[in-house]
Amino acid sequence: MGRFAPSPTGPLHLGSLYTALAGFLDARHHGGQWLLRIDDLDTPRNISGAADDILRCLQRFGLQWDGEVYYQSRHVDAYQRELTGLARHDLLYACRCSRKDLAEHAVYPGYCRDLGLPLEPGTTWRLKTRDRLIAFEDAIQGHFEQNVGLEHGDFVVRRKDDIVAYQCAVVVDDYLQGISHVVRGADLLESTIKQRYLQTLLGYPQPHYRHLPVIVDAQGQKLSKQTLATPVDERNPRQTLFLLLQLLRQDPPSGLNEATLADQLEWAIVHWQPNRLSGLRAVQPETQESPNLGGIQPQTTR
Repeated sequence: MGRFAPSPTGPLHLGSLYTALAGFLDARHHGGQWLLRIDDLDTPRNISGAADDILRCLQRFGLQWDGEVYYQSRHVDAYQRELTGLARHDLLYACRCSRKDLAEHAVYPGYCRDLGLPLEPGTTWRLKTRDRLIAFEDAIQGHFEQNVGLEHGDFVVRRKDDIVAYQCAVVVDDYLQGISHVVRGADLLESTIKQRYLQTLLGYPQPHYRHLPVIVDAQGQKLSKQTLATPVDERNPRQTLFLLLQLLRQDPPSGLNEATLADQLEWAIVHWQPNRLSGLRAVQPETQESPNLGGIQPQTTR
């Protein structure tokens, strides 16, 4: 069971569609389901109509999900229930540190850990971590390990504005949806360490992970909404899909560029070989002349 979980903060760009396609192909190649989740908890960043635009874009490219769309905003009670359980076992504490207080610290120094502040609205809630090595085998990136306590510290599970933090919500969501295989960008490798730690505390099964190399621009920056990545041009989905297959190192035959969208996807499902991406952290187009990277070949970096 796989999933794609975009945030409704704007239209899909090429990098997000690339991730969606990889997850879709991985699920379908193995005869599994591919679910769609809308990560709409961060309400200040949500854009009206963006979720519907995302659904329409996926359908335009033939990426049809299974079942009903899962909206995080409808599962707040489930997140709070798990947070309450963690608090009951003395695994959470309230933090009133400001960004200024922590500006010089890469890892939270534990200022509020032993103050006994009440877990109440308007305070940040942190999860207590320990000096523990968390390791896993990623299907693309190979062995990955970090010490969650020393390299991440006590991380945030509920924000000061009372919104459940991503690291908590995604763990609960994957459990509730029965996700067994997670396909996403390599920029989230370190987040996986925190998520696996939390999965263990909650007694959840741990998914298999496949962290894709991310698409980067000429400056080496990941394509994202923060770097003003151009929205996907939906006018020629066949060309865009073919280019995404090239970026995914699937080596599509030249004639596939002229095939129907359905035939392109059928070929890609049958011939899906994610091992071609092994060890790659980024793929970089040779040029950024077009929003869809038309007519170019991808480069790769390790």
